[in-house]
Amino acid sequence: MGAIPTQRETVSRVREVPAHDAAPAHDTAGPRAQGSASLPGSPLAPGSARSLVRASFDEWTECGLLCPEQRRVAEDALVVVSELVTNAVVHAGTDVEVDWWLEGREETAFVVEVTDRHPSRAPRDHPGETPYETPEFGRGLRLVASLAESWGVTYRTGAKSVWARLTGRGGTLLDERQLKVAEILAPEPPSHAPSHPNAAAAERGGCSHRPERDRDWLNRGALSFLAEASDLLAGQLDENLVAALTGQLIVPRLADWCAVWLEDEATVRGGGWGDNGGAGGAGGAGGPRLARVWHGSENRIEELRQALEKDPPCPRSGLRSGPEPYPWPGGALGPQGTRGSALAYRLIAGGRPLGTLVIGRSGPDGIPDEITGLVEDFGRRVALAIGAARQYARQATISAVLQRGLLPGAVAEIPGVRSALVYEPCDKGGPSGDFYDLFPAGDGRWCFAVGDVQGKGPEAAVVIGLARPWLRLLAREGYRVADVLDRLNQLLLDDATEAADAAARALVAAGGRALPPGDGPQTRFLSLLYGELTPLDDGGIRCTLASAGHPLPLLLGPDGEVRTAARPQTLLGVVEDETYTSETIELAPGDSLLCVTDGVTERRSGSRQFDDGDGLARALSGCAGLNADLIAERIRRLVHEFGGGQPEDDLALLVLQAE
Repeated sequence: MGAIPTQRETVSRVREVPAHDAAPAHDTAGPRAQGSASLPGSPLAPGSARSLVRASFDEWTECGLLCPEQRRVAEDALVVVSELVTNAVVHAGTDVEVDWWLEGREETAFVVEVTDRHPSRAPRDHPGETPYETPEFGRGLRLVASLAESWGVTYRTGAKSVWARLTGRGGTLLDERQLKVAEILAPEPPSHAPSHPNAAAAERGGCSHRPERDRDWLNRGALSFLAEASDLLAGQLDENLVAALTGQLIVPRLADWCAVWLEDEATVRGGGWGDNGGAGGAGGAGGPRLARVWHGSENRIEELRQALEKDPPCPRSGLRSGPEPYPWPGGALGPQGTRGSALAYRLIAGGRPLGTLVIGRSGPDGIPDEITGLVEDFGRRVALAIGAARQYARQATISAVLQRGLLPGAVAEIPGVRSALVYEPCDKGGPSGDFYDLFPAGDGRWCFAVGDVQGKGPEAAVVIGLARPWLRLLAREGYRVADVLDRLNQLLLDDATEAADAAARALVAAGGRALPPGDGPQTRFLSLLYGELTPLDDGGIRCTLASAGHPLPLLLGPDGEVRTAARPQTLLGVVEDETYTSETIELAPGDSLLCVTDGVTERRSGSRQFDDGDGLARALSGCAGLNADLIAERIRRLVHEFGGGQPEDDLALLVLQAE
């Protein structure tokens, strides 16, 4: 098979370098160190890429490939990586491949290449746009040109790569390399003393020093502002916090005031809100919601909010993010704010409008073109952050609904038995791999289950979604404990076989190409402790139970004696035609049965686990005389105290105590 033809276009060069340096290829000695990642084309991609590259630089420094003095390359590289990945996500909209490496011996160079699958969209960077026709792609590649020794674009069949090469001597990054978070959020100091003869004019928005301040700040800090702002926004998982942070980042550095309107998905699906004459500006049905208003003078915020709610921006073109004039709300800014300029920027991510950002600056000078372009770039980052926050919220909602569906709505009450449950998934944003159930099975029987699926997330939810309903069905059909495990084992094996067959057919349909993650056959392993309870006429409880690859249950007597109540057997979903057995014990009044998942037994403290040396049995022995609720709480507390930090695994425990 011949080599894939490539076409190289060098878009920008900061300085002349030898021809071999103009391409993002390894030097003749090969790369000294390298890394790569495949990232989905989502708003989370730039932050993920920065984290991965930052980790590589830390590792390279620790290994001696970079000396501390060369960390300047790392600082520049993180900014360039962020801009290139953002450019690919916003304008290509496909998954992206990120490759980075170190090359050179006498002089260390860092090379990064970002590849997308939409080669028809080239990264353009034409100067000379009018103030209201700023480039769609923003200032990102200009920033890359300022930092890189050389950069360019490589076209391949079905793909486009934008690359950049950075060295310690390259680039035109100015003296202040980054704006500290505190500096970004802090109010800009006034450029004149109160006694300045032009102070009154300045308060009216006409200070002659403002253009100089703008130019000075743009020259010093604008490049790092976008990178720092991206990091700050990427860490927010709530759209209202994104809107609040947006106001603090913009005011007073770029504008005197700003406002953020957010549109919900129903508004967008309904055809937008610009057709209803601005109705609903306060968040009513069919209109945007004014999520945040920020002013350099806090006593103006409420009055400004009231004025803006009556006049929401109505974009004339649906998916254009460029600025459009917005009416100046002079009446809400007092006698000193009667003159000024305001611009509205549509916040768009993933081809969907998410809201509008409006900025305003007092005075007769208007808003400089440099500020206009910078805010437009910043607005794209705000839109990506809002999109990421909404995606997280949707996933969290789906996960919560799914989790509720995978667990019983209520735990059954059993005559003569007190029960207590602790359930703590370690990942609050996704389905847990642990599950439990306690339900009536008819004919004076109650059944309980504590299980743990291999893995977490959707794959675990699939297995739980199979296992729990089948447990209930088989129990209510009269199947005994061992028979239930036999049939559940076969069910998981059959399901795994069907999944493997489906994956094989998909592989054939894909022409032998590797399947996307999650499309291949998934394992269906399940550890389960399952039992049946029958109250006895003369007091106490008969318990028939079996453990399939699960931590063994422990029986606590009133005198503090602890013993295991089952024997170990094979995981479910592993061995074909496995035959399971059950054991029967009697719980006398005061006896307690403790059932846990491995989140309890394998809780770690350094190299030790909680159950080392029968640690769980010793902990349970100390619970003699306590009721079920106190036993459950004490075990939970001891497990948390043993590990110190946050648990790394789901935790579930069930206590059944005969009364």
